[in-house]
Amino acid sequence: MRPLSVSIIIPVLNEAALVERFLAQLRAAFGDAEIIVVDGGSDDGTVELAARHADHILRAPVGRAAQMNAGAAHARGDILWFLHVDLDPLSDALEQMRRLLSNPAVAGGCFRLRFPRPEWIYRVSDSLGNIGVDLFGFALGDHGIFCRRTAFEQAGGYPLVPILEDAEIYRRLARVGRMVQLPATVTSSPRAYEAHGRYRTTGAYFLILALYVLGVRISVLDRIYHRFHRRNGPGAGTANLASASHPA
Repeated sequence: MRPLSVSIIIPVLNEAALVERFLAQLRAAFGDAEIIVVDGGSDDGTVELAARHADHILRAPVGRAAQMNAGAAHARGDILWFLHVDLDPLSDALEQMRRLLSNPAVAGGCFRLRFPRPEWIYRVSDSLGNIGVDLFGFALGDHGIFCRRTAFEQAGGYPLVPILEDAEIYRRLARVGRMVQLPATVTSSPRAYEAHGRYRTTGAYFLILALYVLGVRISVLDRIYHRFHRRNGPGAGTANLASASHPA
């Protein structure tokens, strides 16, 4: 029986500083995967750089949910793997996903997260995120979410919400089949934390996620999120809470 094929879907917006190196690493590590880059309207050369390494370059309305839905609609792989350009996945990630999804009861899953910084606040951030996946049944985009393409279609794709679209799709997929957090880790850049203040950012995101668990409406959480970013000024990149209003 042939191995499950994989399509890697990457939403981008003005990521010229990172995209070429990231895609070159993906191509070297996962040469048999289909690489789909979905641009939300970059004006910094991102598309031209991505075209050197991606199998397909698509354009979609800005917003991670819309961009990832566009990529999924174009994908041909049995497995959809949603990645952001500031992630560093393990070289054997495809084998781990294929092994997990050999169980037909499993719809998909994610990896454990680690920030590559020694400060204790990052151990708080990544540990809480990893525990939260198992306790509360949702993951954010920096966990490298993956799923069967058929499960994604059954779940109805990413909801077009302004924030926490990754958490929402993870919960949707869990209604289709079992979702599993693998023990292997993906490394995520802490650039948003560094841009906005690591302690303030950790506190703000913890508050938003706690309120989400308690059932507060996403529209309310979106207002809190934007109030935090307005107060702390613009910065390069964001943690994976937001959809349309920040770089992917």
